[in-house]
Amino acid sequence: MAYDVIVIGSGPGGYPAAIRSSQLGKKVAIIERESLGGICLNWGCIPTKALLKSAQVYEYAKHADSYGIQVSQATHDFGKVITRSRGVADKMSKGIQFLMKKNKIDVVMGNARLLQPGKVEVTAADGTKQTLEAKNIVVATGGRARELPSMPIDGKKIIGYREAMSLSSQPKSMIICGSGAIGVEFAYFYNSMGTQVTIVEYMPRIVPVEDEDISKELEKQYKKQGIQIMTGSEVLKVDTSGNGVKATVKTATGEQVLEADILLSAVGVVANIENLGLEALGVKTDKGKIVVDANQQTSVPGIYAIGDCTPGQALAHVAAKEGINAAEHLSGHKVEPMDYNNIPGCTYTTPEIASVGYTEKAAKDAGYEIKVGKFPFMASGKASAAGATEGFVKVIFDAKYGEFLGCHMIGANVTEMIAEAVVARKLETTAHEILNAVHPHPTMSEGLKEATAAAYGEAIDI
Repeated sequence: MAYDVIVIGSGPGGYPAAIRSSQLGKKVAIIERESLGGICLNWGCIPTKALLKSAQVYEYAKHADSYGIQVSQATHDFGKVITRSRGVADKMSKGIQFLMKKNKIDVVMGNARLLQPGKVEVTAADGTKQTLEAKNIVVATGGRARELPSMPIDGKKIIGYREAMSLSSQPKSMIICGSGAIGVEFAYFYNSMGTQVTIVEYMPRIVPVEDEDISKELEKQYKKQGIQIMTGSEVLKVDTSGNGVKATVKTATGEQVLEADILLSAVGVVANIENLGLEALGVKTDKGKIVVDANQQTSVPGIYAIGDCTPGQALAHVAAKEGINAAEHLSGHKVEPMDYNNIPGCTYTTPEIASVGYTEKAAKDAGYEIKVGKFPFMASGKASAAGATEGFVKVIFDAKYGEFLGCHMIGANVTEMIAEAVVARKLETTAHEILNAVHPHPTMSEGLKEATAAAYGEAIDI
């Protein structure tokens, strides 16, 4: 079969690349080896948020009395919680099927391999092969859980994120190795459900990519929730010979053995670039990622790559934008390059985390003289009314010109608030303009304006 564009992978980068190509008049095929929507929709972003919502509802029910609501003893059915999550993912996957039909995109199920520029071989589950041809190919193969030699994933006692979303029964205790978004989200979920959780983090603080103040606040809130945290620690080996696991952990004060039912390895992701035929075609890779230019083009003309298999941030919204950019570039459009310093990051813990731009340390390291403002949600009328006063908004401005360098939030619903900071930075908005943009009251979003006011000594409510 001959096409204008072939997209390999139907995750949050692949399917937008296919749809945008179709919108621009291209004949498109998309190849998927498992389920439409990729990891994000089926085993990542979407089903985890369903799990986290169930945990949050359970927490609300247990503390309903603080809102003046009487609820008899709240209990949960772990199996139904998992089933609901899978149902949400299945519904969304069916939505992608609809979008493919709507946009006249051919879906080809199987494993893809590049034979030469413009030719892709697809091997179906039954072993049959077919060859597709296209002028342009977009590689959107995503990533998978990284495995460390000290804790090889067996799917039963040492698990990755996929198994963590579909356990048949709830473990009484769990060790989570890694405190990035995946690790801390599962820590909240399982702890809320009643599992005893211990986080082991190699770096000196949890959520290490975030601003240091955010890390401190989340650690404080997690310890208050009963989660045990070990930073500056490393899992050296895991013994799975008994009923559960025994993890030998190296700490600053010596080795310690932790026991639990299950260990969740959440130490990042690795790109899916094996067995694609990249080497034979001369597609350049570096450190396990496909090298691309500002237009998502690889070293081989006509072959593009996007998302987690490339060096940019491994985030669904990054992949989606890269996919759209690739589709537009191969269609002859002028594309505005991605600004990777204005990508929002969101972590759906309770409290939530959202951030964009420079951390305070990064801004100083970059040579900026800065003004920093913080507004605690304890001072927010909306947060008090909602019973969610944990956390704060922190903003960072260039002292000389008022440039909006960074925004870091931790609190209820802050993942819905961060887009204001992203748009403001995109439009090169200054602190002065934020202060003069009237924010509605009472809202959590007032916190951004109040934090800005605090940076300039003009705060009203603190």
